[in-house]
Amino acid sequence: MAVFTEVSFEEADALLHQLGLGVLQDMSGCTGGIENTNYFVSTQHHGLRHDYVLTLFERLGFLQLPFYLRLMQHLAHKGIPVPEPHANASGHLVFELKGKPACVVNRLRGKNELAPSPLHCTQVGSMLAKMHLAGQDFLQHQPNLRGLAWWNSTVPTVLPYLDDSQSQLIQTELVYQNQVAAQIEDAQLPSGPIHADLFRDNVMFDTVDEQPVLGGFFDFYFAGVDTWVFDLAVALNDWCIDLATGEHHAKRAHHFIAGYEMVRPLNSEERTLLPALLRAGALRFWISRLWDFYMPREASMLKAHDPSHFERILRHRVDDTNDYPTLFAIP
Repeated sequence: MAVFTEVSFEEADALLHQLGLGVLQDMSGCTGGIENTNYFVSTQHHGLRHDYVLTLFERLGFLQLPFYLRLMQHLAHKGIPVPEPHANASGHLVFELKGKPACVVNRLRGKNELAPSPLHCTQVGSMLAKMHLAGQDFLQHQPNLRGLAWWNSTVPTVLPYLDDSQSQLIQTELVYQNQVAAQIEDAQLPSGPIHADLFRDNVMFDTVDEQPVLGGFFDFYFAGVDTWVFDLAVALNDWCIDLATGEHHAKRAHHFIAGYEMVRPLNSEERTLLPALLRAGALRFWISRLWDFYMPREASMLKAHDPSHFERILRHRVDDTNDYPTLFAIP
């Protein structure tokens, strides 16, 4: 989340009134993230306080957004804890504000857990599998826009910013992932709508009786149709690594996988390809962070992510490729 486009109190209040969400009381810009303009907003309606997130989309257009918002609406109606978008009287979920597409969604309760325990990982893994199954009958389709085609087109743009070692790594890995893509096509892995960005800062937890309880998933604006095991790999690359070094955390990974498989067991082809897709997930985010770091956009509140974080993860994942049996065993 960030603020690229300034929205006045009066402009936000008018949109919330249009949606029948009450009178705006408080409004504050969000400082995290790099894609969209986000504000936390609170209203008073029938004497009660309600909390929402107002988003202006800086890259996504009016034609793309219905996929993301209808997916969130679909998942919410299936009982998956996600921010539900609010429609106007005509049923529209996308609106225009400051010349850009905008939406308003419920704000999830709780907070991020940046130092997850095995229990946190079990809950996230289980809910990720439930989300995959809940999306099976979602009728709209959009590919993963940050998938292999985007990697192939973006790597030449970021290469001039890399040293020799980095350049060799990113080009070698891209060749490898193009080869893996052919295996995935032959394997016909289970697929459907995926989150594609399920990091620790996109999940909320509440505390009930001094125990963590998953509050929900948010920020679906990288979602698309892809293999479910790729979505799992992206999540494992954040929840189950050491943030300082990028090294794999076997105990958390074991519990994450166990939680997932309590709901949807992986098939043999998914298990075989998971190490390669862990590398794919690391490559995808290394490329995007290089892109955002070296070609930033102006924003009044913005904190760029460090690209070297996913470079470290990718190097570890390459080393771990042939060590699948021990990756998810409790040490």
